[in-house]
Amino acid sequence: MSNNESPRYFDLHTSGIGYLNRVREVTPKEGTPFLSVTIAVLRGSVDNAQYTHFECRVSGHQAQKVMRQVQPALEGKLKVLIGFTLSDLYADTFIFKSGEKAGETGVSLKARLLRVSWAKVDGQPFYKEQEHAA
Repeated sequence: MSNNESPRYFDLHTSGIGYLNRVREVTPKEGTPFLSVTIAVLRGSVDNAQYTHFECRVSGHQAQKVMRQVQPALEGKLKVLIGFTLSDLYADTFIFKSGEKAGETGVSLKARLLRVSWAKVDGQPFYKEQEHAA
């Protein structure tokens, strides 16, 4: 790659709908703090929806702003449903440290939250992304 070529990437983007479980600031031992959320993503039949949980680093500036705005609602135990775009999905293994599964291997699904297209708090519209004129 020459000096005037920009880096190229393979993008894996996933869009969906899910409930936020928590929004928190993570301060790693090394590196810079970042905003993290857990999303219970809805999948399957509307009549019998299933949930898949993703631990997400909030990467997009717009997504960070929306997550900070809905954080008080989550802390107040209100239901927050969002439409989103995730990227760079991957699985990470860990060992359960306590409980019935102590010592067993678990799997955590991780991704980056890039964008929030809309949000509802207790079923009421809270945020809707602006349409961009072409």
